[in-house]
Amino acid sequence: MLPRFRKLAERRIYRGDLIEVAVGTFADPDGREFARDLVHHPGAVSIVPVVDEGTAVLMVRQYRAAVDRELLEIPAGKRDVAGEPPERTARRELEEEVGMRAGRIEQLAEFFNSPGFCDEHSFCFMALDLEPTATSFQGVEEQHMTIERIALDDVPALIASGQLVDAKSIIGLLLAREALR
Repeated sequence: MLPRFRKLAERRIYRGDLIEVAVGTFADPDGREFARDLVHHPGAVSIVPVVDEGTAVLMVRQYRAAVDRELLEIPAGKRDVAGEPPERTARRELEEEVGMRAGRIEQLAEFFNSPGFCDEHSFCFMALDLEPTATSFQGVEEQHMTIERIALDDVPALIASGQLVDAKSIIGLLLAREALR
């Protein structure tokens, strides 16, 4: 059996509303110690809302402070309700952000967003058989976002042109295109 990396300690540096930042101390397989910056995040969900008999999706264009620009994204949200299953979080976010209730929901993937420094674990779903319902915008960015209908056939060109740069959206849209074929 190969020797393994071991976590020895962790010291919290900062705790905010969404994330916690820490410095972790680890030992490599040879026993040498090293430190790494760590960001702890509650996790997230994202949803590909499929419309127009599987030929289009609903997306949101909203301001993202970390990159100081508006991004075209699939609806998403953090897993901030203790014990809530990811599918339920996805259904709630779909209703809040684009005002749609899913008759069916299918998990497309789960992934770590940036495992080099952050433990954020995301679940991506595809929402089908949509029915309109009321929106419930939760933050200032959501109050100013727009909802856009995007043809699934346009997704590769949006990625290639740099108009679609959000990783969870690229993952979700490409997997949804494949699943709907």
